[in-house]
Amino acid sequence: MAGPDYSFEAEAAARGYIRIAGVDEVGRGPLAGPVTAAAVILDPTNIPAGLNDSKKLGPAVRARLNDALMAVADVSIAHASVEEIDTLNILRASHLAMERAVAGLNPPPDFLLIDGNLIPRGLHIPAEPLIKGDSKSVSISAASIVAKICRDRIMVDLAQQHPGYGWETNAGYPSKSHRLALQNLGVTPHHRRSFKPVHYILYQG
Repeated sequence: MAGPDYSFEAEAAARGYIRIAGVDEVGRGPLAGPVTAAAVILDPTNIPAGLNDSKKLGPAVRARLNDALMAVADVSIAHASVEEIDTLNILRASHLAMERAVAGLNPPPDFLLIDGNLIPRGLHIPAEPLIKGDSKSVSISAASIVAKICRDRIMVDLAQQHPGYGWETNAGYPSKSHRLALQNLGVTPHHRRSFKPVHYILYQG
């Protein structure tokens, strides 16, 4: 299958939209850390080569593309905290992070391409949801890359404060070593208490 391209953005531009942002989030599945979203408006005359779904790219390529995007694109990154995830639920918290990322673009976008099948209810801008959008739209690919790089760096910092959980490599996802550390070291303030493996350790017996 071919990689992402600018066709969805071009369609929106043909309908008269000018500031077209791709929106994506990273970090729905981890047991620890925030959920992070990015909104990116690309310059159609200066799109970094090699954009793709961040999960399909190696760390070195991701880092290079992140630096290129920060230099040539309009980028906004935002988060929803562990407390918000536990209070709201992970879907609503991820949508809140998306809403915050979009709100951080100045001037604001006039059209959004959003990864997934839902449009967050707090976004009052014309929008199109795209399932597997990070493999279809370069703007969503760009958002997936900068969101992942940002969140991974947060988890590396948190790993230094809470060694033993392997967050510098697993980014808070439920790897075998992370689950074992939860049992042996306990729950940190950065763990999502509403997620079953964490909840079980807190409340078993």
